[in-house]
Amino acid sequence: MSSSKGSWLSLWRSKWHGFYGIGGLAGVGYHQDEIEQEIADLCAEDFVRTVFNESYDEGNIVTLWTLRDELCYGGPVLLMDADVLYDERLVRRLVISRHENCLLLDRDFMPGDEPVKLCVRDGEIVEFRKWLSTEFDFCGESVGLFRLSARVAEKIIAQTKLYLVQGRRRDPYEEAIRDVLLTSRRRTFSFEDITGIPWIEIDFAADVERATSEILPRILAAEGRGSAIMRDGGETGRSLEQGL
Repeated sequence: MSSSKGSWLSLWRSKWHGFYGIGGLAGVGYHQDEIEQEIADLCAEDFVRTVFNESYDEGNIVTLWTLRDELCYGGPVLLMDADVLYDERLVRRLVISRHENCLLLDRDFMPGDEPVKLCVRDGEIVEFRKWLSTEFDFCGESVGLFRLSARVAEKIIAQTKLYLVQGRRRDPYEEAIRDVLLTSRRRTFSFEDITGIPWIEIDFAADVERATSEILPRILAAEGRGSAIMRDGGETGRSLEQGL
């Protein structure tokens, strides 16, 4: 959705979106020129284009509003955090899911205030937030990849507009999604449990290290490419560190 973490993740994302026939869209601000150059280097202009968010230093809810025309085009959409490095199986799970409004849940996560939690009770999502205030059967971390129907996407954008009118420009866009999720009819939203599939949200230097040394080798191994590419700080690892 927004590409503030560098061109390497754009490369990874455009690869798999092209594979699944998904028209890519990157809402960019920070390092816009580098991201657009990466897209050109990949010859991916036919299915990836950029929408510039000049207020990229504000909350990601502003980026979501900047992409309102793209999200409200009249069909289903994939909304994806740009700071997530993920195995292509996550995209596959969204694409083939029987749920038209689908979130991804990982039960194997580190508790704390940072992860956005997805809480389930009686098979239904009952909370979607960093801070929990309800009872649940189990919870997991939200991956930051969403499949949305046209109708729900329009509702989320309407809620986003309300936030901006109220001056809440630094709120996370998850709050707008949460509002729609909790006020929709039962089973409007559901989830896919992707526990065990490698992914990582990259926010800090330690995340870059873990992405390079642990997550990326697992992703490459799942593709059948092995870990040789990572030896001696291979090209993929260097690209990740430079891009982020």
